[in-house]
Amino acid sequence: MSQKNIHYIIKPVSPEAHLFKVSCIIQQPDKRGIILSLPTWIPGSYMIRDFAKNVVQLNASTQSGYSLEVSRQAKSRWKIQACEETVIVHYEVYAWDLSVRTAHLDTTHGFFNGTSVFVMVEGQDDQPCSVEILPPNGEQYQDWRIATSMTRDGAELYGFGQYQAKDYDELVDHPVEMGDFTLATFEVANTPHDVVITGHHRADMPRLCSDLKKICETHIGLFGELPKMERYTFLVMAVGDGYGGLEHRASTSLLCRRNDLPLKEQDEITDGYRTFLGLCSHEYFHTWNIKRIKPQAFLPYDLSQETLTRQLWAFEGITSYYDDLGLVRSGLITKESYLELLGQTATRVWRGQGRFKQSVADSSFDAWTKFYKQDENAPNAIVSYYTKGALIALALDLTLRQYSNNEISLDDLMRQLWQDYGKPEIGVKEGEIEKLASELVDVDLSDFFNQYLYNTKDIPLKKLLSQIGIDFTLRPATDSDDIGGKPITSNIHKTPVTLGARIVENIAGAMLSHIFDNSASMQAGLAAGDVVIALNGIQVNKANIEKIINTYTIGDKLKVHAFRRDELMEFDLILQNAPEDTCVFLEKNTITEDESKLQDAWLLSSN
Repeated sequence: MSQKNIHYIIKPVSPEAHLFKVSCIIQQPDKRGIILSLPTWIPGSYMIRDFAKNVVQLNASTQSGYSLEVSRQAKSRWKIQACEETVIVHYEVYAWDLSVRTAHLDTTHGFFNGTSVFVMVEGQDDQPCSVEILPPNGEQYQDWRIATSMTRDGAELYGFGQYQAKDYDELVDHPVEMGDFTLATFEVANTPHDVVITGHHRADMPRLCSDLKKICETHIGLFGELPKMERYTFLVMAVGDGYGGLEHRASTSLLCRRNDLPLKEQDEITDGYRTFLGLCSHEYFHTWNIKRIKPQAFLPYDLSQETLTRQLWAFEGITSYYDDLGLVRSGLITKESYLELLGQTATRVWRGQGRFKQSVADSSFDAWTKFYKQDENAPNAIVSYYTKGALIALALDLTLRQYSNNEISLDDLMRQLWQDYGKPEIGVKEGEIEKLASELVDVDLSDFFNQYLYNTKDIPLKKLLSQIGIDFTLRPATDSDDIGGKPITSNIHKTPVTLGARIVENIAGAMLSHIFDNSASMQAGLAAGDVVIALNGIQVNKANIEKIINTYTIGDKLKVHAFRRDELMEFDLILQNAPEDTCVFLEKNTITEDESKLQDAWLLSSN
């Protein structure tokens, strides 16, 4: 065990008040004065969050006890009076955000990302550092353990004690969970993989480990190796209703519904469990794609301000393509189940008119101000670099296969990116991925990228998928809960009608959360936030409004009564037909031998 020049001590000093106490010991302070800063954002979540807002009572002193003056230089920066002696900085962090991005502490558990709790000593962020993680006081915490992929430096496995990192970037890239959690371990590529679940649950841990192992082996098989690490950790917070994930270099933080976890004697893959496995697959794929294969703009990270890039389509979109593809390739879901998921992804794209107004490249560039700050007009104004990025990845994969007689695929592009950029830690320049794709098949693909990545043209999925025996069809949504991916099984004798709005529950009636471009609701003058209470004099709510609407036909005029703020308003609404924006992918009824071979090469192989 060795204490580095920069040493941190963190303790959940008051779980009931949600406070971590942190000390930063600087043994070789800058004689001109010390500048401390806390990140304003965390890698993988492209929004300024200003973690310094949660810092309480920061003060500093010398090792001998002499108080030092501390002045605030900016919202996330502090300056400490110059001295030549070892400096000790003390502060508390309020931790009450139950998410994968920040820190959370109560009497049941503690969790933190380093970006939320560890100040950076500017000018010394490249120095090795150590951190001592202490348990809270009290008998009720005697069974608490630690789960983290951070390198131990004297601490026992899963134990409180001292850990270390080669620099600040590594320090803040290993989140920590503490508490009385469920723990299971499996091994892949001679590397232990821990599965840690906090919160009430009844998960079948052996089955979960078995399934996650298959996913990990599939992604490792694609890249040919697992990056060097001592262990990998899945940190899972199980809650009643929640979803989220954030990648790290040797771990991932996950938030999921407890009912999405597999139960004992439950052999089938439920929709919820499929969603959870897809999330795990997504974050594990990031171990290569973004944590090591990075945009040049991210080397090094500047956590003090926004870092702009047009490449998130590749780092999030391609990852979003491989997450569900990894499930079918690992044998966990069927081809039909995968096509259903693919249809759901396409449906999310097709239902947004914003895809005609913002390119995926611009969506990436504007992530900080638009994608991560979505409002009621988002479906009409923006496109997701996750979902349309995944469809671009699919189209690119099929295009590469087509031009190379199925000898080159997106798998080969990802392996080249790993070898040429990920392993040597070289940033990927803007436009480099497009250039490499063209070089792989010796075909100029600039027109492909210009149309679908840098402009707003719809991707020709129908044509591309038809060549491998898959039909792509569009149909109207059956109701607001229809997320796509499945054909209509019941006989519909009339064209569905729609308000052209997204409906959410409200105690007073049916609230319109989003109004879609050129829809019946927009043309009637309804606005997001309006609460519809009656249609043609009949009271409505979230549960019955669509049933009532579907008793009418296209062109019928409805008298709508709705509250806007506290004012009752009346609108005349003329019903429109529901648009065909729900996507379905199904294998053709008759498929040729060549189409079958191409389909198998796409779905079943990464070699």
